[in-house]
Amino acid sequence: MRRFIISTCVLCLCASIAFANGPGKAGEPKTDAKPQTETWAKIELSGSYPEGPQAPGLFGELVSGLSGTLERFDRAAADEKIVGVLLRLNNPSVGWAKVNELQLAIKRVRAAGKPVVAVMDMATTIDYLLACSCDKIIMPESGAVMMVGVRAEVSFYKNLLDKLNIKADFLHVGEYKSAAEPYTRTEMSPEFREQLGELLDDYYAIITKSVIAARKLSAKQVETIIDSGPHTATAAKKLGLIDHVAYDDEVGGLIRTDANKQVVFVKKYGKKKLDTDFSGLAGMMKMMNLLMGVEPRTAKNTKPKIAVIYAVGMIMPGKSAESPFTGAKVMGSDTIVAAVNKAAADETVKAIVLRVNSPGGSALASDLIWRSLQKSGKPIVASMGDTAASGGYYISMGADVIYAEPGTLTGSIGVVGGKLAMKGLFNKIGITSSVIARGKNSGLLSSNSPFSDTEKLAMNKMLDEIYGQFTHKAAAGRKMEYEKLEKMARGRIYSGTRAKGLGLVDEIGTLDQAVAHAKKLAGLKADDETERLLLPHPSSPFEALFGPIEARVNSTSALAGQAKASALKQALLATHPAAAQHLEALTIIELLAKEPRLTLMPFQLKIQ
Repeated sequence: MRRFIISTCVLCLCASIAFANGPGKAGEPKTDAKPQTETWAKIELSGSYPEGPQAPGLFGELVSGLSGTLERFDRAAADEKIVGVLLRLNNPSVGWAKVNELQLAIKRVRAAGKPVVAVMDMATTIDYLLACSCDKIIMPESGAVMMVGVRAEVSFYKNLLDKLNIKADFLHVGEYKSAAEPYTRTEMSPEFREQLGELLDDYYAIITKSVIAARKLSAKQVETIIDSGPHTATAAKKLGLIDHVAYDDEVGGLIRTDANKQVVFVKKYGKKKLDTDFSGLAGMMKMMNLLMGVEPRTAKNTKPKIAVIYAVGMIMPGKSAESPFTGAKVMGSDTIVAAVNKAAADETVKAIVLRVNSPGGSALASDLIWRSLQKSGKPIVASMGDTAASGGYYISMGADVIYAEPGTLTGSIGVVGGKLAMKGLFNKIGITSSVIARGKNSGLLSSNSPFSDTEKLAMNKMLDEIYGQFTHKAAAGRKMEYEKLEKMARGRIYSGTRAKGLGLVDEIGTLDQAVAHAKKLAGLKADDETERLLLPHPSSPFEALFGPIEARVNSTSALAGQAKASALKQALLATHPAAAQHLEALTIIELLAKEPRLTLMPFQLKIQ
């Protein structure tokens, strides 16, 4: 009996082994068992990441905005299912302030104990600066690091205007106010060159300090690397610029935190999607509302709010719009003033944060925006983005506190005015004109002739008065003696870091830090729950394509013209971005014709 029991037990044990291993020989591993995995968020950075609320498309945001992108990183940091973030860098076209915001977002993920790994093919300086904030950097063997320093190229149009027989007649207040130089000179003035060189020194320091800290290299090593660049991926690995030379299919094996697990990526992690059920009559109405920008009704919210008003683009009177050539935004004073008034009238809004990214523009429009902020009755914090110069500084200077990013281009406190006299061109193409006038200065606004002596005296007097208004308001806002402020004005530009040292801004920090300070000024505690009211509301998809709806009603020809301009913009951007930029620069001619008094920065600076 004992022998039978033992045999039965052995048979049962063999059957258990065979069942556990499935079909086949006993002891063989299972072929249908699922491998263990770890989940990584995959976030790609490409495009310009505009600031402010973005217009929705039928299947999500038309363009990824900066705030939404930062939220994706913060979501990954808090998501318990996510082990780490794979950051795909694909030449994002962003400025110094946005670089800083994105770097800090990456660091918040790492501070949450989650690794961030950068993957890039052809790394520009922007790509590499963002990658330096990550734990590891990976490139394929055919990749390259194109970090070769900083460079400012300013285009001058005087020779073109001379060939067209157009005379640029401009006046300015402040020896550093060089906004008109591209139209009156063929190269930089000594003052322009001086201030631009100083600015590039600050930007070069930002680059080198970032690389030194991230890659544990000496200042001399980084300088040599930049001067001998660009570098292939293999050379970059030897120099200590990257950690691994590998292809995309090898990345998972390099970044996994557990050698026994496989990496699974969540593509487009955290990217917002819209409800795309457009079936039936309700769905059709939803689609029409989406296209026309009609917001769904929501219950009234009584939670305390901080209004974040995005003041983005060149400043002009009227309503905000978008360039038909490059998509560049124009900040309309009517639109921004309405947003300020809405925030001021809302009892749940406890403070206002003005997020500025503007090179300036119309002196009149800038002053109207400044005035609306002054009379809002709410605590105001200005947060400067990539650029807050000239008129962009003007609208910021009335805030209780001004925050700037380290690389913010700011200052340019000065005034320029003038016009382009077209008589020579008109004569050249066969257009003549006869003039009857009353009054010595009746030709001041004429597009035919340059200023006469008396007109020039009158213009100089007006520009001096506007400059005085600008500088006295800036001195009062900064609580600074006028003489001290005026010496730092005169049209001179500064980086955010340098402006902080001079007292032109109060703090170096991000938009989030500016919002936190606004809460403090409003008497709220740091942990008090608040919401952000984002203003002004974005244009609808229809308006983004064709301009403001009220300006297009019953205007078929205008719609057709705008569509053609949009097509031209897309063609230029696709074939030659530099040509599109020159075309955008030449549109200032129209601005000059409309606004003889400008608080405008003279150039756009792009990181090479």
